[in-house]
Amino acid sequence: MSIAPPGPNQSVAFAGHYASTLPELAVRWQADAAPDPRLLVLNEPLAAELGIDADWLRGPEGLRLLTGTRVPDGATPVAQAYAGHQFGGFVPRLGDGRALLIGELTTADGELRDLHLKGSGATPFARGGDGLAAVGPMLREYVISEAMHALGIPTTRSLAVVATGRTVARETLLPGAVLARVAKSHLRVGTFQYAATTGDPALVRRLADYAIARHHPAAAGADNPYVALFDAVIAVQADLVARWMLVGFVHGVMNTDNTTISGETIDYGPCAFMEAYDPETVFSSIDSWGRYAYGNQPTIAGWNLARLAEALLPLFADDQEQAIAIAQDRLEGFSVRFQQALTSGMQAKLGLTGDPATQAPLMNELLEQLAASHVDFTSFFRHLGSAARGDTEPARGLFVDLAAFDAWLTRWRAGDPDAELMDRVNPVYIPRNHLVEEALTAASDGDLAPTRQLLAAVTTPYQERSGLERYAEPAPEDFGRYQTFCGT
Repeated sequence: MSIAPPGPNQSVAFAGHYASTLPELAVRWQADAAPDPRLLVLNEPLAAELGIDADWLRGPEGLRLLTGTRVPDGATPVAQAYAGHQFGGFVPRLGDGRALLIGELTTADGELRDLHLKGSGATPFARGGDGLAAVGPMLREYVISEAMHALGIPTTRSLAVVATGRTVARETLLPGAVLARVAKSHLRVGTFQYAATTGDPALVRRLADYAIARHHPAAAGADNPYVALFDAVIAVQADLVARWMLVGFVHGVMNTDNTTISGETIDYGPCAFMEAYDPETVFSSIDSWGRYAYGNQPTIAGWNLARLAEALLPLFADDQEQAIAIAQDRLEGFSVRFQQALTSGMQAKLGLTGDPATQAPLMNELLEQLAASHVDFTSFFRHLGSAARGDTEPARGLFVDLAAFDAWLTRWRAGDPDAELMDRVNPVYIPRNHLVEEALTAASDGDLAPTRQLLAAVTTPYQERSGLERYAEPAPEDFGRYQTFCGT
C-alpha cells in the first residue's frame, strides 16, 4: 500500500521484520478505534525523512495510520514482550501494555525505522491498565524528544500526536491522545531479560543476531559476535548518558526496559531538565529514594548493562565462570568510556582544547561552585560564553562566593577559551519545566499555541532569538518544587 498520494518518491513500504523474526517476543494486536481523531501536532521534517507525505497524514486515512486503525500492507502490528527491573525489582513480564509496533519502514537514506504507537489501547500486557494516554503526557514526549533531537542527543522521535476523542480517567477526566513514535528499534535490555527467562538459549541467540543486524553490524565479524554486541551497547549507552549529563537531563525512570540496545533515549514520562545544579535532583513522583537522581544516572546505566550481561552469559562462553569473567571485564569499560565522553563534552562546554584529563580539576571545581551557589546549569554556560568574549558580569552575578569564582575564572581564561565553540554546544533554550507545564495545561484545554511556541524555541536551541527571552529564563521562584508523574 502506498502511504501517500501516487508518485515516485512518495510510496512507503512497510514490513513486519520484528513480528516475523521473533514471534515468541510479540503478540499480534489491533489498536482501539479512535472515535473522533484530530491531529494536534505533526512533525513535517520527520515525515519527509520517512518519505510520508505530510498532507496525506493530515487527511482521514493518514489519521487512521497514526492511530493504528489502518494497517499498511506488509505491516504486522504487535505488542512487544519484555521484562524489566523497575526501581531495582525484577518484573518478568511487562511488555507494551498500551503500545503497538505497527511495523518497520525504510527511510530515503535506506535506514530501517520502527513506527510505534503509544496510547492505542490495552493489550495482553496491560496488567489491568486501560491502555490509553492523555493529551498532556503525549505532548510532553513530543516536545522533549524533539528538543533532545535538536540538542544532538540520540532519541526516539515523535511523528505526531492525535487526539482520539475519547476521555481518559486519571486523577481527573482528561482528553485522550495517541503518540506516533519513530525509533531505530524498540529493543531494550528488558527484551533480552524476557528472552532469557524463557530458558531457551536459542531464542536469546536469535534476538542477539537480530540486534546485531539491526544496530551493530560490525559485531558480526568479531571472534565472538555476542561479546562484541555487548561492547557496542556499552559504548552507545556510555555516550548517551554522558550527553544527558551535559545538558542537565534527568530521565526519571531508568528501568532496564527503558535502556535501549540502539543507544537512543526512550520513554519521556517522569523526565525533566535540571535548573539549579544539584546532583541529587529528582523529579519523578515515584522515585522516593532518589535511585534515578541526576547524579546517579551513570551508575544506574552501568547496573542496567550488568543485567544485559546476565542475559547474554550463555553466548559469551560455554563455561559459566569464563562467561562471568568476560562480562566483568567488559563492564569495567563502561565507566572509562563514560568518563571520557563526559570530560570531553565538558571541555567543549568550557571552550577549551588540549588534554581534557589535565583540565578535570578545573571542571570538578566548577561543578562544586555551581552546586554551592545553586546556579542555573543552562544559563551559566551561555553566560560563560560572554565571559570568554570579555563580559564576565552575567556569569559572576550567579555566584554567592565571588572570590572563589573569580579565582576559578582567572584559571579558566588562561586556557584561551573559544566562545564560538561554547555557543555551538551550550543551548540557550531547553524545555524548562514551568514552560512545559504551561504548554501542556493550555493544550489540555484546547489551546495549542503555547506548545507551538515552546517547540519553536527548543527545536533550534543554540540560536538566540529576539522575542524568546522568557524561554531562556529559569522558573520563577513561586513555581515551587517540580514533580513529574507517570502517564498511566
